[in-house]
Amino acid sequence: MAFEIRNTLPAADGFYFPAEWVKHSATWLSWPHKEVSWPGKLDAVYPNYCRFIKEVTQGEMVHINVADKAMQDFATQCLAAEGVDLARVRFFMHPTNDAWCRDHGPAFLLHRHKAQGKVIVDWGYNAWGNKYPPYDLDDVIPTRIAEAYGIPVYHPGIVMEGGSVEFNDKGTLLTSRSCLLNPNRNPHLSQGEIETYLHNYYGVEQVLWVDDGIVGDDTDGHIDDTVRFVNTDTVLTVVEENRQDENYELLQVNLRQLQQMRLPGGKQLNVVELPMPDPVVYEDQRLPASYANFYIANSAVIVPTYRCSKDDKALDIIQAHFPDRRVVGIDSTDIIWGLGSFHCLSQQEPE
Repeated sequence: MAFEIRNTLPAADGFYFPAEWVKHSATWLSWPHKEVSWPGKLDAVYPNYCRFIKEVTQGEMVHINVADKAMQDFATQCLAAEGVDLARVRFFMHPTNDAWCRDHGPAFLLHRHKAQGKVIVDWGYNAWGNKYPPYDLDDVIPTRIAEAYGIPVYHPGIVMEGGSVEFNDKGTLLTSRSCLLNPNRNPHLSQGEIETYLHNYYGVEQVLWVDDGIVGDDTDGHIDDTVRFVNTDTVLTVVEENRQDENYELLQVNLRQLQQMRLPGGKQLNVVELPMPDPVVYEDQRLPASYANFYIANSAVIVPTYRCSKDDKALDIIQAHFPDRRVVGIDSTDIIWGLGSFHCLSQQEPE
């Protein structure tokens, strides 16, 4: 295969989006550089960001988008300071506006008959409803990667973010109404029309919806902060124990909706509750701290922690569902000031 912009539909061409636990050839990142994403804290982000990269490189390559040689040199210096094996890191000269590669990065699809290779879907990207312009550099990242790889790319022509969708590898996709039906994304599309795009461009058979996301989440409720598949029929979903907390009721609604869901064939979802951390507040702002924003790498599951008494409980629950991987907690208290954590920052490339 060679680089081309395809006008067909990936699902009809035999492609689908695999679950995150399917073996990766690499993890994609965009180096953090935007001061206004972490006002006054950008430098504090780098040590734990590089620890995250160090864990991922134990089992796969890490590909990092950078603007230029100067940014690559700075990144190399930060990575070396944390003992990252630089032979496991590859830089691409792809300038970005921001660091949230889950949302602006490539959606890699595999062919159902693996020998056919992989393709990229380049969804439209508008920085979560035009909240943080400019985003023109981020919007073209998937096509730039397809060009660098020399593989086909599809352009659906609507806005979609990687953090808004969750997959079980058996044809089911989970998402939230608060995000995908928000008028700041695709106001011309109904829920049914959006589902048709999800079927056609991710190769799924079923779309399941919860209502909402957590307080403080500027993405309007991405699913990767609330509900995550850990195998084909099990989800971890965050719940708030404190009835006075503003997240309590909306997460109870999500929980009840998940308990009523059925997979194709009628199987009930296995729903496992994951605690929410204590509120993380900085400069009077409630931040979207959640243990659900973990990243499933080849050799480890990397979980954001928040210097909280519930950190260990959350790590134990997640570890119970990944017997074949190490579960590693990395302090995300500074990173979450950017309103996202390790899953928001990364995008997997399946092998």
